[in-house]
Amino acid sequence: MKLESILLPGIEDKRPMVIAGPCSAETEEQVMNTARQLAADGVKIMRAGIWKPRTKPGGFEGVGSEGLAWLKKARQETGMYISTEVATQKHVYEALKYGVDILWIGARTTANPFAVQEIAEALEGVDIPVLVKNPVNPDLELWIGALERLSNVGLTRLGAIHRGFSSYDKKIYRNLPQWHIPIELKRRMPDLPILCDPSHIGGKRDLIQPLSQQAMDLNYDGLIIETHCDPENAWSDAAQQVTPSRLKEILDSLVIREEGQSTEDLSALRRQIDEVDNQLLELLAKRMRISREIGTFKKEHNMTVVQTDRYDEILNNRIPQAKSLDISPEFMRIILEAIHEESVRQQVVILNK
Repeated sequence: MKLESILLPGIEDKRPMVIAGPCSAETEEQVMNTARQLAADGVKIMRAGIWKPRTKPGGFEGVGSEGLAWLKKARQETGMYISTEVATQKHVYEALKYGVDILWIGARTTANPFAVQEIAEALEGVDIPVLVKNPVNPDLELWIGALERLSNVGLTRLGAIHRGFSSYDKKIYRNLPQWHIPIELKRRMPDLPILCDPSHIGGKRDLIQPLSQQAMDLNYDGLIIETHCDPENAWSDAAQQVTPSRLKEILDSLVIREEGQSTEDLSALRRQIDEVDNQLLELLAKRMRISREIGTFKKEHNMTVVQTDRYDEILNNRIPQAKSLDISPEFMRIILEAIHEESVRQQVVILNK
């Protein structure tokens, strides 16, 4: 399943494939106004939420099937394809009745295997592209499981959408990107098209451009960006939507790099990476041998495995040292936590022998 597998007639097989439109279809005027501006700028696929269950009740939860008629009208007038999110069997039937061209499954639905299976069974025998957003929690197996459920009923035009993962830590992003998870998905399913949703990752419109560029640098196939004719007055997710004109500026600014080697031969540099990785593995193995010796000492002297003062000392010393070497402190913290976790595991094994 390469990018071409989810493309529709008239859409070029080139990066980025772009899907744009409002978070929610609000009124016929809003849908048509946005559609006309997007079409004028060359966007081929329009998105809009029809059913919008929110995290908490009481907010705007979508206009329902009425909005599908507006999308259908937008397609008839502009020639754009239309796409929307489905979360139930009923949503599927309604979307297909109005001729929706592309469906996607939202993050909360992906996290529910019962709901995904219901959608899959409703789509059995239908030849339509279906995109699956990552689950709200950082669970790669759950993401892959949703794709497999759709594949198992015969759907072949599948793609993934990376929209970030929920977290209590919202210092910068609405949803943490955790880029390593979609990278691992691509490694496991190399022919699966992956689109990035910078609107939901960033949560703020000024983050959409840098996130889009990062997605392109990571060889994503496309972007799905929330675009509204009047984002400041949007009925849902106003802060993360951009105008069609701003969308065009973002897309025009993107640098699209080639996946393979160009004039520069990377083989020599990659050999250096391989050599350094081998050295890192040898050093980690040596560190674990020392940890096991410490575990033996602790066992002989009836000491607990975790010595919090020592762990704090390591964090307080190594992280500033890493920063001075132009290494991200957050990255260093993740590395040290992983090393500490493995050291503790190995010492626990020794204490329980």
